Amino acid sequence: MSRTSPMHSTERRVRVKSYAKVNLDLRVLWRRSDGFHELRSLFHTISLADDMEMRWRSGDSLSVVTACPAIPLVMEDNLAHRAALRYADAVGLRGSLLISVQKRIPMGGGLGGGSSNAAAVLLALPALTGTHLPGAPLLELAESLGSDVPFFLQGGAAVGIGRGEELFPLPDFPPLYGLLVAPGIAVPTPAAYKALRRPALPLPAENHAFATLKREFSAQLLTPPDLATQWNGSGLGRNDFESVVFADHPELARWKSRLLEAGASHAMMSGSGSTVFGLFPSRDSALMGQSRLGSDAVHAFQLVPRSRYHRDWLRRLGLHTQTALWPPQPPQ
Repeated sequence: MSRTSPMHSTERRVRVKSYAKVNLDLRVLWRRSDGFHELRSLFHTISLADDMEMRWRSGDSLSVVTACPAIPLVMEDNLAHRAALRYADAVGLRGSLLISVQKRIPMGGGLGGGSSNAAAVLLALPALTGTHLPGAPLLELAESLGSDVPFFLQGGAAVGIGRGEELFPLPDFPPLYGLLVAPGIAVPTPAAYKALRRPALPLPAENHAFATLKREFSAQLLTPPDLATQWNGSGLGRNDFESVVFADHPELARWKSRLLEAGASHAMMSGSGSTVFGLFPSRDSALMGQSRLGSDAVHAFQLVPRSRYHRDWLRRLGLHTQTALWPPQPPQ
């Protein structure tokens, strides 16, 4: 933890995009000794995003107010609000912070909207408030908020293992176009895990399997330098949750079939549901598929590579940050 430039008495504000993600591959392997499940997943940020505004004014005491009308939660349970409080505690921040969130990412659909909002706060506050939290403590803070939050500190494509929080960045994928369907079906994540009935492994076996898994990723996903140019949307994509979620919600399986019929080269469910998405060979084919599907529940998107993710963030933070550094830091 460190403190850098002095606080400013005038109000400072930023407007940022809080991007969603899809799981291009998701495997649930076993129940771990700590009660969680061992996962391996391929994450990718997409262009669907919430709009967030943060306003900061320094002061003698801390006040954080979070406004998000679309979320039926008390303010203290909002992940973005909790992220702000924990960051302020970590750097000794004092002042008034107002966070406004305009939701565009469907809630509870496996797209990581809440985690993305929390990460957006952690990315914006150092530049906005003139403070600094080094990389390792910032990552620990992100992990304490949720297993998907660390991914949104980087964006782009990444393999996640463990609970999904241990990340291996991948080269930028092509900015493929897609459609996602958010039918508004509630799929409780704990129930989905329970329905999978994954066996528990004793700790020694778990450690051995974990090491094997890391070697597998290194050999199959991280080594090929031309992975991004070879992948066209059809070579990946299994989600272990589909078998149990589709059994309870057959309409989601029908949406997957409809996306493929509409021209998707690949379709699957994201996370533990209930969003189903498809990737298309081109922007025109995606727009044609959207026209064929003809539903307000269908949203168009594009994969957002890490390079674009970082550029957009640094551009929006503007004069509040040093453009050569990531994660964003205040000017010296």
